[in-house]
Amino acid sequence: MAVADCELCRPECVLLEGSLAYVRYDNNSLSRGHVLIIPRRHVASYFDMTTEEKTEILSLLDRAQSKIAVDHSPDGYNIGANIGRAAGQNRMHVHLHLIPRYSGDVVDPSGGIRCVLSNK
Repeated sequence: MAVADCELCRPECVLLEGSLAYVRYDNNSLSRGHVLIIPRRHVASYFDMTTEEKTEILSLLDRAQSKIAVDHSPDGYNIGANIGRAAGQNRMHVHLHLIPRYSGDVVDPSGGIRCVLSNK
């Protein structure tokens, strides 16, 4: 079920797709090649997706990584999902981020996504 005001329910600029999910560039990209992997069904949480949706999401994650590797040659990647407002989710349509990382893009990448909780 699509929600009228949900931008993720309206696939635009699709890079890769399957019957249950698709990949597009992030409109608020953190790096060259940053993509979102999004189920077509409007569902808020990763944990509420069906097994079939999760399987397709992971398949598209691999395909997206291959495309990014060819197009942008990153040195590493971060994969993430914000689930719930306390975790920073502001669009209640689950999506996975695949964020290419490049040597020197930050002074010290130690801790990777752990830097979200900077006081830890």
